[in-house]
Amino acid sequence: MEKEALAKAIYETAHLQGSFKLRSGQTSHHYFDKYLFESNPRLLTEITERLMPLVPAGTEILAGLEMGGIPIATTLSLKTGIPVVFVRKKAKEYGTCKLAEGADIAGKKVCVIEDVVTTGGQILISANDLKKYGAEISTVLSVIERDPQGRTNLEKAGFTYLSLFKIDELLQAETM
Repeated sequence: MEKEALAKAIYETAHLQGSFKLRSGQTSHHYFDKYLFESNPRLLTEITERLMPLVPAGTEILAGLEMGGIPIATTLSLKTGIPVVFVRKKAKEYGTCKLAEGADIAGKKVCVIEDVVTTGGQILISANDLKKYGAEISTVLSVIERDPQGRTNLEKAGFTYLSLFKIDELLQAETM
């Protein structure tokens, strides 16, 4: 599927209009319900195919952030053979008390995977938490770059940020 066709398919599947409060506290009249495209096997496969070339060479672990980054990181892991970890917003308080479930991240080159980035706030928190466990993180990948502030914040923190789509590309898909 061509990138423009994928943008249109994501738009048609996941775009909602109304008044939506975002995690950042902002309000938006456009919302992309990531679970609608992540739960669609055809779209998730196409998204994965497009993200694969963006995974940096030498990546040893893919880190899917709770919750939306997990299906994307999982499908990337299946396609690339790179192990995956599932990153909680905070370490669980029972059992193993882990923050990142799955492969060991200590001393490994980890690529953080997220679905939608607005300000990058949760990514910065999670990346710093992962670094405390010994992860080496330089790159963040996402499907949708909702707001340029996210890119600014991630790059200011020293990360390379790569997104499959900017919000405007998806909104323009309506007219295709």
